[in-house]
Amino acid sequence: MKLSLRHRLFFYYAVIFSLFTLGIALFERSREKVIKTEGLVDKLEIYADLIQEGLSKDSVNYVDDLKKIKTILPPNIRITIISLQGNVQYDNTVDDYISMEGHANRIEIIAATQYGIGSDIRQSSSNHHPYLYFAKKYDRHYLRLALPYDIPLKRFLKADNLFLYFLILLFLITLIIIHQITQQFGNSISRLRDFALHSNNSLISFNEDELGEISKKIAENYHQLEENKKQLSLEKQKLLHHIQISEEGICFISTDRQIEFYNNLYIRYLNQLVDDSNSNPDSILTDSAFSSLHQFLQHSSDNYFETQIKKQGKIFSLRTNIFDDNSFEVILTDITLKEKTKKLKQELTGNIAHELRTPITGIRAYLETVLDHDLPESKKHHFIRQAYYQTLTLSEMIKDMSILAKMEEAPHAFNIEKLNLSAILEDLKAEQADILTQKQIQLDWQLPDKFSLQGNFNLVTSIFRNLLENSIRYAGNQIRINISVINEDKDFYYFSFYDTGIGVTNESHLHRLFERFYRVQEGRSRETGGSGLGLAIVKNAIHLHKGDISVKNRKEGGLEFIFSLKK
Repeated sequence: MKLSLRHRLFFYYAVIFSLFTLGIALFERSREKVIKTEGLVDKLEIYADLIQEGLSKDSVNYVDDLKKIKTILPPNIRITIISLQGNVQYDNTVDDYISMEGHANRIEIIAATQYGIGSDIRQSSSNHHPYLYFAKKYDRHYLRLALPYDIPLKRFLKADNLFLYFLILLFLITLIIIHQITQQFGNSISRLRDFALHSNNSLISFNEDELGEISKKIAENYHQLEENKKQLSLEKQKLLHHIQISEEGICFISTDRQIEFYNNLYIRYLNQLVDDSNSNPDSILTDSAFSSLHQFLQHSSDNYFETQIKKQGKIFSLRTNIFDDNSFEVILTDITLKEKTKKLKQELTGNIAHELRTPITGIRAYLETVLDHDLPESKKHHFIRQAYYQTLTLSEMIKDMSILAKMEEAPHAFNIEKLNLSAILEDLKAEQADILTQKQIQLDWQLPDKFSLQGNFNLVTSIFRNLLENSIRYAGNQIRINISVINEDKDFYYFSFYDTGIGVTNESHLHRLFERFYRVQEGRSRETGGSGLGLAIVKNAIHLHKGDISVKNRKEGGLEFIFSLKK
């Protein structure tokens, strides 16, 4: 049976105090016996001095001398006179004392020789009775007195029991006090143990003492730690969830180069960069594709490292952050699209400057000619009109660029409403009637019954206007343009917009038709006008309506755009 802490404490303290009490009792009784013995020895010394005073200096008949003082001596006292050489000269209890052995080696005689007096309790070798011996050295001899060590003497030398009774009473009272103290201490420890084993139990109360205050503080700190632990766990879960859904591949590596955590995107990017796609996350520490990272980890004292890795036609950004404990994180990011967008923006800036340069140069040339030369009115009118046409080109380009910017930056700014596509196409046909007639172009469309389309009126109109203007400008004369719904599902209408014109001879240009300012034939395109942004607007407007668009050359001739618009 396992004892509780309270019982063990009580047992330990009881044993210690019992040993202490027993030691005191034994010491006190031994000391009291010694004191009483010393008192009796002092008394025997007085008797010895009286006897010595009663002995004649030159007498050898000690019997007669001792008779004179016998009356003042205890009746059972034994008197022995021993020469300085240790021979017995007289003994009142032994008749043949002359034949007794020498007493020079007796303990009391040896002590008297060294210190003048000596005492001992032992059994007599002559009559085999126990005695308390006392010896004192004088000038001519040793005078030894002995009292029988019988019951009266033992009682006299026995320690008084009163102190022992008092000590036992004190011992019992102390045990009761120890019991109370250990019980109180044990209760506090037991409650602290119960709290440790059942920390979710908030009903545990502690004593109103120092240990209770410590226990309360421990409980408060524990609850605070548990609360902080829950918060940290929650934050950790949030962080891990964020890392898992992050668009970056993240891996945490310990100080001893062990992989601690990584997300799925990290493995995907890693397999695209290493030669052996084995989904091993620590390949980043060994594969040659990351040699720059290895050199940084071995030789650099910086805490941050960034580089780019190009492989498999893609560009990856690699970043490393080293923490205070020398563990670090590796972040892989696919920046292929970002770099491509950056390049496209640079090209776009150059294209805008290039596209603006031509009309502005034309306007400047026409106006300088009018201002600097004396021209006939008809010529002036012609140059001013040409400058005006160039400003229209600039206005159209700026308007188209504004539409593109608005679709990219604020797509939610366009209102969505129910549209009548037949009415839109009728208006476009009327708007382009002159040029259609001039180029002998036939425009037709076929829409299903109960046709219903949701979209932004201006953008949907812009889609069909730009496609129509593109065919009018580049497809040629005496062609047919047809618009139809070739399929539908529960979410989308699928449109076909084709012409029967010349199409695109070099099909390598087809996939670039929707790029901004891209022209299949630069010179011819400038002659026919246009901002170079029409098909880019078409693509972005269709994407804004959750659709998609593609282009191909028709087998029968001409160009066909197939696109979808959300119902």
